[in-house]
Amino acid sequence: MNKNLYLKVLSLICLMFSLPGMTGGHLDHEKGHSSGNETVASDWVTAGYTGKDASIKMVEQNMADDGISVQGRYVGFGFNWDPRENEMRVGRVTPDSPADGVLMVGDLFLEVEGIKVSPENFGKLPFRGLPGKKISAVIERDGNEMEISFARGTIRGEITKAQVLENMNSGDADSWPAKEFRIIEVLSKDNIVYVLSHATQTDNMVDLDFMAYTVTRFMFNEKGKVVEVANLTEDRFILEQTGYTITR
Repeated sequence: MNKNLYLKVLSLICLMFSLPGMTGGHLDHEKGHSSGNETVASDWVTAGYTGKDASIKMVEQNMADDGISVQGRYVGFGFNWDPRENEMRVGRVTPDSPADGVLMVGDLFLEVEGIKVSPENFGKLPFRGLPGKKISAVIERDGNEMEISFARGTIRGEITKAQVLENMNSGDADSWPAKEFRIIEVLSKDNIVYVLSHATQTDNMVDLDFMAYTVTRFMFNEKGKVVEVANLTEDRFILEQTGYTITR
């Protein structure tokens, strides 16, 4: 990660929290609807660091039925699969992604770039890399094997409350909690709340602990339910600066 770019990202975070008109401080807030929103936002982030069950309960109780989670941009293909299974079967395809029109829900990956797919090498398959780079794969669809090829692209998606809960339910409860975390600041304006947090976590792909700041942005409706949530985190920046190459 370029040092200057890293400093710009941190400056962006600092700038976000110096905007005029923002109120905040979960511990010192004044009464009003925004205070309730700040409490929910802070508790939401806390639950995310605490564990799987707490996270699921928070979403079930506080996310609007029509709420969305804005996914962070990444370079990839735009499909999801359930890591709890002993196979890599497509569970969802992101609209307008490179995978859209190539993969279908239910497709089973057999090979990726000549590498046989197995639970032992899920994390080593060459899905991550430069945008525009094509990979080939062999999948099984409706009992028939077929070859596919598609190029990595920049993926940005929005998922529904049901999809958020689906993703959470497929997560590993044992590796979910952060080793350490703290809520640094909670700021709000109207129906928007920002939460700045810091945590020590483990990236299981490279078995490396990292510390990262995260800004989580919440938008609430008039009923105090979350209608949009998104975050900006520096965990990948930390890993790249440490000298690790992300291979998938």
